[in-house]
Amino acid sequence: MTRPLVRRDERGSAVVEFVSLGVLMLVPLVYLVMCLGRVQAGAFAVSQAARESGRAFVTADAGEDAAARAHSAARISFEDQRFGDIGRVEIACDGSPCLRPGGQVRTTATVRVPLPLVPAFFADAVPLTIPVSASHVSTVDRFRSLP
Repeated sequence: MTRPLVRRDERGSAVVEFVSLGVLMLVPLVYLVMCLGRVQAGAFAVSQAARESGRAFVTADAGEDAAARAHSAARISFEDQRFGDIGRVEIACDGSPCLRPGGQVRTTATVRVPLPLVPAFFADAVPLTIPVSASHVSTVDRFRSLP
């Protein structure tokens, strides 16, 4: 004797599977987009900070004002992307004095972008920050008069 086939009612189970798998796939994707967004903001910040601090430095009237102007320009650029207190800028001249006609000034901006939502106790397993840096070379105007 054969048994008759018993059909179970499975209506609605596909919706449950789709929603549960969708959530499991969507959460990492949203986190990845958040991380990439912050790293891109860091890249924008260092690029703008390096460029603007170099421009501010080479357009200064006197050498003692140039560094303060460059750091102020970099700070504004970092704060624009919410990295105001963790962004750094370094200034290097190719000769002395820095603001001589035709001289070059290299500005390097760096920031360590913190990953969102990563607790501090994971520091041994995963990096908590991603370093991002940019450099820019600015040339002092050839027809500039020495201060």
